[in-house]
Order: sequence, then C-alpha cells, then structure tokens
Amino acid sequence: MKITLLALLLGATATIAVQAADLTLRYDQPALRWEQEALPIGNGQMGAMLFGGIQSEQIQFNEESLWIGDEDDTGAYQAFGDVFVQFSNIESQDVGIAAPATIDGNSDTKWCVENQGAFPLIWQARLNADDQKSPITRYTLTSANDVPERDPSAWRFYGSQDAKTWTLLDERKDVAIWPARNSAQSFEFENQTAYSHYKFEFLATHGASHFQLAEIGLGALNLANTDQRALPVPGYRRELDLERAVHTVTFDQNGINYRREAFASYPAKVIAYRFTADKPGALTGSVSLTDMHNAAISAAGDTLTAAGSLAGHTVQGGSSEKKPGDSYGLALRYEAQVRVLHDGGTVKIDDGKISFTNTNTLTLLLAAGTDFVQDRTRGWKGEDPHAKVAARLAAASQRTWDDLLTEHLRDYQGLFNRVSLDLGTSTAAAQPTDQRMINFNKTKERDPQLETLLFQYGRYLLIASSRQGGVPANLQGKWNNSNNPPWRCDYHTDINIQMNYWLTDVANLSECFAPFADWIHSIRPVRTEATLKEFNKPGWLMRGESGLFGGSTWDWVPGTSAWLMQNSYDHYRFTGDKEYLRTRAYPAMKEICTYWTESLIAQPDGTLVTPIGLSPEHGPKEIGISFDQQQVWDLFTNTIEASEALGVDAEFRQQLVSMKARLLAPQIGKWGQLQEWMVDRDDPQDKHRHLSHLIALYPGRQISPVKTPDLAKAAAVSLNARGDVSTGWSTANKITMWARLHDGDRAYKLIGNLLHLVESNERKAGETGEKGGVYQNLLCAHPPFQIDGNLGYTAGVCEMLLQSHLDEIHLLPALPKVWATGSVKGLRARGGCFVDITWQDGKVTAYRITSAEAQEVKVRVNGELKMIRTEQR
Repeated sequence: MKITLLALLLGATATIAVQAADLTLRYDQPALRWEQEALPIGNGQMGAMLFGGIQSEQIQFNEESLWIGDEDDTGAYQAFGDVFVQFSNIESQDVGIAAPATIDGNSDTKWCVENQGAFPLIWQARLNADDQKSPITRYTLTSANDVPERDPSAWRFYGSQDAKTWTLLDERKDVAIWPARNSAQSFEFENQTAYSHYKFEFLATHGASHFQLAEIGLGALNLANTDQRALPVPGYRRELDLERAVHTVTFDQNGINYRREAFASYPAKVIAYRFTADKPGALTGSVSLTDMHNAAISAAGDTLTAAGSLAGHTVQGGSSEKKPGDSYGLALRYEAQVRVLHDGGTVKIDDGKISFTNTNTLTLLLAAGTDFVQDRTRGWKGEDPHAKVAARLAAASQRTWDDLLTEHLRDYQGLFNRVSLDLGTSTAAAQPTDQRMINFNKTKERDPQLETLLFQYGRYLLIASSRQGGVPANLQGKWNNSNNPPWRCDYHTDINIQMNYWLTDVANLSECFAPFADWIHSIRPVRTEATLKEFNKPGWLMRGESGLFGGSTWDWVPGTSAWLMQNSYDHYRFTGDKEYLRTRAYPAMKEICTYWTESLIAQPDGTLVTPIGLSPEHGPKEIGISFDQQQVWDLFTNTIEASEALGVDAEFRQQLVSMKARLLAPQIGKWGQLQEWMVDRDDPQDKHRHLSHLIALYPGRQISPVKTPDLAKAAAVSLNARGDVSTGWSTANKITMWARLHDGDRAYKLIGNLLHLVESNERKAGETGEKGGVYQNLLCAHPPFQIDGNLGYTAGVCEMLLQSHLDEIHLLPALPKVWATGSVKGLRARGGCFVDITWQDGKVTAYRITSAEAQEVKVRVNGELKMIRTEQR
C-alpha cells in the first residue's frame, strides 16, 4: 500500500516512506538464448545463467578467477562449464525455436554447444499458422565459420501436430564434413503432411567436443518470422526475485506441480538449486557436468568433478591473439564439483553422470575455484583448488536447504534493502517482462515500475558480481559463455571498469567496492615495471584494457590510471575511511602523480600540457588531449586533498598545487563545443560513442553549471552533437552527464532510449551503427551484452536524484517532469551522509540526512542552499 506523506517544513527531519515495488523479472516460457533470455545469479565468486527448462535445466556457470593471460598479455576471462539436469519422466515442451542464432539469416552467428558427447541435441520449431499450409520436403543446414570437426555427422528430422507424438521424416548417418565454412547444404525427403511442429535430433559430430551450426532452414520458409516463443505449459512461470536474489521456476504437468529454486550464496560460496514436486517420487532423471577446457569428468558417490589446467588455452582473435604454439607465462589450475543430494528414491553413478530415480526432492550444490591468489609475490598462484572446493561442498551439504537460504537472505538483503525507490505505479507491472518490454517499445507508454526495476537490477548485478575478498566485475560481470568472449570480457580501463563502480557508494553498496581497490593494489608493481620499460618514467600507467594479472596488449591510454584513482578517491569521499585512504588509494595516487610531474610539457607561456596520448577510443594521438588534461587536473586535486587529510607529504603537495595551477584548462571551440583536443578540430557531425573529453563533467568535478557555467554550456553543445542514439553503455553514460548538467528531461529521454529492446540480429553497435539498449532479460546490450550499461544506468538515476560532488548535498538536481511525485530512501552522499527524500509536484516535501556522527552540511533543496546539522545514525 502506498503511504501518502504530509508535506513537512523544509529542513525538518522525517521518516521517509517508499512504496514497495514489484522487483521481479518474470517470464511465461523457458529461456532459449544465453545472452538475451537466461537469468543471472551470483555470489561475487561465482555466477550462473539459468534457463528454466521443463524437461532439462541448464546451469551455465563461471568462477571469478578463471582467467588466461599473464603480466604481459590481457588474455581473457573464461567460461567454466555447465550442469545439465535431464528429467526422463517429464514431457519436453521447452521450445518454440531451440536455437534462434540458427534462424537470424546471418551465417556469422552460430549455435555452438559444448556437448562432450551428450547427444541428442534438440532443435524444435513451431510454425506460424500461415506457414503450416504446405508440407516441408527439404531442409537446409549451414556450416559455422570455423572448426569443421564440429559439423553434425548424424541426425533425425521429425514432424508433429502437437509436439508430443513425432513422425520420423528423414534420417542421415555418416554425413561428411561440409565442403566449406559458412556453406549451405540442402537435404530432400518425401513428405505428404503439413505439420505444425518440426524437430531435429542431432546425434553426432565428427569427434569434436562441441557441436555447431550457423543456419537451419525449412523449405522456403523465412524462419526469422516464425513464432519463437516457447510452447505454452500449464502454470509455467520463471522468475528472478531481486529482493531475495532467488530464481524460481514453477509449472504443472500431468496433475503434478513442480517447483525449482536456485540462489548463489556468498557466505557458503556455493550455488544451490532445489527441485521439488507435490507428488512423492516424481523426479527421475540424470545430472551431468561439462567443462569448457576439456577436463576429464569424474563421478564418485554423489559428486561430479571437473578438474584441469588452463595451460595451452589462448585467446583466438582480438589484440591479444596468440600464434599456434604460443602460451602464457601463467596457467591456473581449476576445479568444479557438483553434489547431488536427495530425499526419497535412489541415486547412483551411471556412465559418468549421476542418475536419480523416484526422488521426492533433488538438491544440487555447486562449488568451483582455481589456484589463483591475488598476490604477485607468490606468482599469482597458491594451493591446488581441490581442498577448498571440497570443503565448501562438505560444509554446505551438512546444512538444510532452509538454513542455507536463510543465511543467504540475511547476507544479501543486508545490502540490497538499504535503498528503495518509488517513481510511481505501472499498469504493465503484472505483465511478463519480455512482453512488457515489447509493449513498451511499441507504445512508448511510460512504465515507471520498469524504470525502478532496471535501477534495482543494477544494484542486484553489482552485489552478484563484486563482493569482498574477490576480483572486480569485468565487462560481463561474472557471466560469460565463451572462451573467446567479446573484447575478451576483460577490464577495459578507458571507461568500462570505472563505469561498473560509479554506483557503488551513492547506491549504498560501499562494501562491493573492495574488489576494485584490491585489484588495483595487486597490479601496481606490474604496471610500474611496464611503464618504466615503455616510457622510462616513474609511476604507472594503463593500456586501454587489462587482465586479471595486470597484463595488457592494446594501446597505451595514459589518462586511464588516473581515472582509476578518480573512483578510488571518490570512495574515500563517500566513506571517510582513512585507513583505506592511507593503505590503498593514496599510495597509488601518489605514484601516478610522479609520472605526470615528470612528464608534463611546458609551453612557451608556461602552460603545462600532457605528452602524447589517446582520447579513448578516438584519434588522433597527440599532446594536450582534453582527456589527459582533465584526468591530471582531477588526480592532482584529489591527491592534494588526500595528503591534507592524512597530514603527509606537504612539500609534494605544494608541488602539485603549483603544477595544477599551470595546467591547460578546458577549451571552448569555434562552434561552442568543449574541445576534445588542443587543436580546434571537433566535427559537429561526429557521433562517436565515447565522450572522453567530458569526464571533467562526469565523473569529475572540474565542470559544473554551478561553478563553471560557460564550460557546462560547452559540454552540453558537445553532448548534443554526439546525439542521443548510441550503444547501451554510452547511453547510460549520457544519462549521468545530462544529470550533471541538471537537465532531467534530457536524461529521462535517454532512459527511454536505453530501454530499447535489442533483438537477436542486432550485433556490435559500435561497429555497425545499430542501436544499443537492453535484452528481454534486461541485461544491457552494447550489443552484445556488457554489464557497464546496467550499472551505469543505476548510477545515472542516482545522479538525477542526488549530487554531492561539489561539497554540498543537492537534492533532486535533475528531476524530470515525469517523475513529479516520488520518494527514495537510503542513497549515500559524500561526507558519510545517508539521504532520504520525498517529493511532490517536482518539489522536495520532506528529507532526512543522517551520518555516523552528527555534522554540519550544506544542502541545496528547491533552489535554496542552507546549512543543517545531520542526525546521528
């Protein structure tokens, strides 16, 4: 029930009530596509994508430290494997189209499955009514773009009217490898019946561990227009509850109600999945485990194990591609174990799988790890992971499901429940999320609860992919299904990793920042040596990308290490944690400052400019680029403040003060824009996705409408020129920047753009000019999936509601007209403050500011700047 608040005198404290929102992603059919439909769970250390199948469930899982690469080479984040649960006594009604990548008309995309001999692989289609009028007598299969041994060598093709009783139409055995890559072969057969459903059972490949096809065609039909939704299943519901971080599947079949629940526990360091039914003995089937790096799978007792090494595995493609025979200087060992627990019935090992028969419940506990340690002095490697993986499973298996779930909820909700947001109610909230997205994109009718859902989804994803004691969220958080993922699924340091952590403190998840800080601390020696070797200078710089061990193989982008420090010092500004400042942030800030104090170039008039650098990812390379100038200004400003706070390095501090005053300031160009380079060459038709010359506006504090109105106006001119249509993450970035310009309506327009539903045939927006947005599962699409857009959106909404970067707490600085009435509770402001706000008709009606110790703070509310004393928490 929504609670209506009476307007309170401004400045008075109040308890802010926020409407309980429906924070659930829900769907009426299983997922078919990993990237677009499967749903993510995670505990920081592990992540999993869940598909919610009927006859089978797929748990595609990752472990945070499963990286290839070394101190010289970025390498790539790796996919770990899958757990498959196959039910032999439940009818298959899982799919409308089983592998949509095979019907997108693009032979460069493919259906690729690491099957490890786990045949048959099923592809099933239900035709639209208009396509059911004529019999199918021919089908066409198109080979994928690589690895001929993955071509199918045997299959059966069926037709059906009800997807239950199937007629064999064609069977092929010992089919030769396709004559070429991306080539089509047609197969004809006799058939007099116009079926409504068709199915392939692929039975074998040419001995490869993977199966793949690029396209499947039926007769002359255009399957891209075929209904790709799953067949209706009575009572089917697939949900991800963000308030509980629990994934649930329910459905009815043959009078039995089935329920499946899954969560990823941070305290227990396991992924737990429980299958139940309301009829005793209703669960019969098998559990299998696959590995993406060809490790042998062993079975003993109630446990399946995959253990192996990453030696010999390299990235294929991209800036860190290895030649045949090359290897990395590091090779981690890894292990995954899945334990099968049951109530009733029997469980036994059966041909490398674990079979279960007539059980009442089935519980899977999954744990994984590597021998990685975040310590260069130990060569990044520690003990074999077997003992710690086995210990986690042993401890978890001794506890009840309810006990594990209660512990998980206590831990997760202790973070997630800190912030609540009410932007209004939606008539669409009861719809399945995919249909809700389709309708929104057709009608553009406002859906405020969808905006809130996406906001809280960003907080959920950060909690799921970045927890204390772990490593940072990468380009896909902790979810990746490829060993050659897009952009290596690495740490792009020219915006993406920074963007991942913009929301951390303001969205009241400060603990989730620890992996970012620990990773920077661990790679500093690597980057120091690389910088000395490349530039013969002290301090340390980054290239535009990095791997787990600090290695990198793309262009040097000198300003990016200072940008990492912007996040680092901002964390201190929010928390006031001087121990963190003393041991983590300040030493790194000082080191990077020494590079710039040694490298800045004095112009004839005494102005200091940066040496040759790159404005990511936008040439040309030259001296004095705005990105580097702004980063150095920000770094010097923060380091000066940090040294004062710690009471250290007074002489060095004075050197920074002097040099900062001589830095080339941001320049306004000939068409009123904020210049990207010293030379006034900006093209007003340039729509590049990166906004590298505007970091002084956000996340920096050099430019603002309050203190530098002329520069803020120039930044708006540049933003206008770049346009509102771009990739997913760039759109989120623009939301933050228009918020900093106090233009809430423009920021809100970009929220609408970010909610563009990206379909399967929309690929790399940065290369094709196609529009980014979100998929049906609300994961942000560059495309393809990059998590920074999700996390950046949440940061942008926070920035619209609360700003504190100018040493004052500004309430509702960029409130759009459509958010005329609402409330938010639990946001965090710099200075260690926590802020609750209620507003009506665009004006603050009540607010509450608390802090650990009462303090005097400046607050800007409804246009008035006042000094108040905070409440003690």
